[in-house]
Amino acid sequence: MSELSITRLWLMRALFTALTLAVIFFSLLPLETTPRRWAGPDLVMAFGFAWVLRRPEYVPLPLIAVLLFLADLMLGRPPGLWAALALIAFENLRARAPRLRDMPFTVEWLTVAIAMASVMLGYRLLLAVFLVQDPSLGLLLMRLFATILVYPLAVVLTRFGFGLRKAQLGEVNALGQRQ
Repeated sequence: MSELSITRLWLMRALFTALTLAVIFFSLLPLETTPRRWAGPDLVMAFGFAWVLRRPEYVPLPLIAVLLFLADLMLGRPPGLWAALALIAFENLRARAPRLRDMPFTVEWLTVAIAMASVMLGYRLLLAVFLVQDPSLGLLLMRLFATILVYPLAVVLTRFGFGLRKAQLGEVNALGQRQ
């Protein structure tokens, strides 16, 4: 493996970390003094799914776990619950990435939408099972649809802003593994 690919690997991991921390930071800024009546998209999940389907080696499981757990702590969610459910979805999509490589974008978008819906449904069900006060269903559905709608924008930014494209058949990734 060349030095250039190792450098790019760590540079992209640092970029994903910085992007996630920036999203968390801007989510915490008090931009409004009154409660919002709408829920914005979960940009960490949208960008994470886009990255894991383009270049899975750039977002390893421990990095995602730490960043999602940090997001749970900073955003006031039950620690580890959202992170655990999202990790399951990330690993499910990571396993499907080679099969989705040759599919049209609409299939990828539908697969990601199902993964996001599964995470949000599982989150709501587990909160209900453990009798934890959960956010309103309307806000959760609004967040789901906003995240699904923003996913193509995350893919475009990932592709043209950060230069991450899907691996082609026979291409060698940054870890030296044949795709």
